[in-house]
Amino acid sequence: MIMISFRKRILTSVFRHNCRCFSISRNTQAEKKGLVLGVYEKEKEDENSRFTEAADGFDRSLSGRLRELLSTSGPPLKKGKSRVFYGIHEEFPSVVVVGLGKNAPGICDKENCDISKENIRAAVSAGCRVLQDLEVPLVEVDPCRDAQAAAEGAVLGLFEYDEFKRKKKFVVKTQLHGNSNSAAWERGVLYGEGQNLARRLMESPANHMTPKLFADTIEQKLASLSDKVTIYKRPQSWIEEQQMGAFLSVSRGSDEPPLFLELHYNGSPDTSQPPLVLVGKGITFDSGGISLKPSSNMDAMRADMGGAATVCSSIVTAAALKLPANIVGLAPLCENMPSGKAAKPGDVVRAKNGKTIQVDNTDAEGRLILADALCYAHKFNPKAIVNAATLTGAMDVALGSAVTGVFTNSDWLWSLLHKASIVTGDRVWRMPLFQHYTRQVTESQLADLNNVGKYSRSGGACTAAAFLKEFVTTPHWAHLDIAGVMSNKDEIPYLRKGMSGRPTRTLVELAASLSSEA
Repeated sequence: MIMISFRKRILTSVFRHNCRCFSISRNTQAEKKGLVLGVYEKEKEDENSRFTEAADGFDRSLSGRLRELLSTSGPPLKKGKSRVFYGIHEEFPSVVVVGLGKNAPGICDKENCDISKENIRAAVSAGCRVLQDLEVPLVEVDPCRDAQAAAEGAVLGLFEYDEFKRKKKFVVKTQLHGNSNSAAWERGVLYGEGQNLARRLMESPANHMTPKLFADTIEQKLASLSDKVTIYKRPQSWIEEQQMGAFLSVSRGSDEPPLFLELHYNGSPDTSQPPLVLVGKGITFDSGGISLKPSSNMDAMRADMGGAATVCSSIVTAAALKLPANIVGLAPLCENMPSGKAAKPGDVVRAKNGKTIQVDNTDAEGRLILADALCYAHKFNPKAIVNAATLTGAMDVALGSAVTGVFTNSDWLWSLLHKASIVTGDRVWRMPLFQHYTRQVTESQLADLNNVGKYSRSGGACTAAAFLKEFVTTPHWAHLDIAGVMSNKDEIPYLRKGMSGRPTRTLVELAASLSSEA
């Protein structure tokens, strides 16, 4: 039992739950503000707790009381664990101490990420969620020597999609503890909010996120940034004029009309600077078409527009950050549905570049709409083209949720993507783009190409990438297959269960690195 002066009129009760220590204060008026502070793992058993600079300053203001409480309330805090203390500070009646792991481990080549940044995101997320459960409306967060990572952890960790639930998650406002590193904190908030936008788009039920509603949502998000952004919502008549036969073949089974969303962010002082072109698969619901998917878990196919969601959200974020870059975003949006008008297995369609495609599987539709979008992307004389798509279940089988699979014809672009992913912790892994796979999609009985590989059960992610390569002529192109990272169960501790919005932050970081190169 911890003894506290009766003159302070504090009744303290300490108990353990998930390695947390609680004390209860009668000062209900002050129970409006919380504080999250970090502590590193001890390097030696007999040494004192290794606080962050902010936590150490807070402890000194309490004459060492926080350190004393932490040491007497249980074993040393491990990475990602937390303890809560009530009533030890007048301004912050609720104080959470979170474990940051080892002090400054930095970049780990084996893990391909910055371990310290990931530890900060996970720890801050855990602390903020504790205070959210306690319905503390305002939380100040220790920068933990990396204010951007701390902000990302707070913003990402508190998000939960509850738009159609009567009982909402308690809303918590977070802010930086102290005055230093405010610019990095604000940057982290924008990175986190960008990914949360993608999560919301992906999680929305398909009847509330049709192609039109998707485009309207992005338009609304960009409304305040209109001086730098131009938005085109291209209707079906325009798609027909562009002779995007592959895209149209997918959309015709649905009563929802297709829409081609085109975003231009002109942030560079040099308007002639070649843009980074981002292309996202925008299937707002994928039933599989005539090649109907099994009913089990088909509801998750509301997120088959994850590529469009991450691409558009990254442009919203780049505009909010005012990156000095030119970026074009392209999102072919439609549903893939069975009907009397739907494409049939064996049909032959013609893409924008004139190549014909034998459609042997209508559930391999993402590559069809991307084919036309990639052809169109070349008109902007791009510095690089990066497309993102929840393209193949084979990618999920191959890599799971650990990393995004990247297929690219450019070592330069791969290097930039890889470096960006190390910073964000949303990792990427390079996959093969061999002629071995190209031959499997170019040997077609009825057309120039087949939309599935010759050996359908082998290397599905690789043959899909090889198919897309047939519509690319630029020397710097990358295809990101994000099927494996589409959702999160418990793999990423600072993301709750649901659609993940990955790899939005990595795309933003890529755009930022390209802008610094210009």
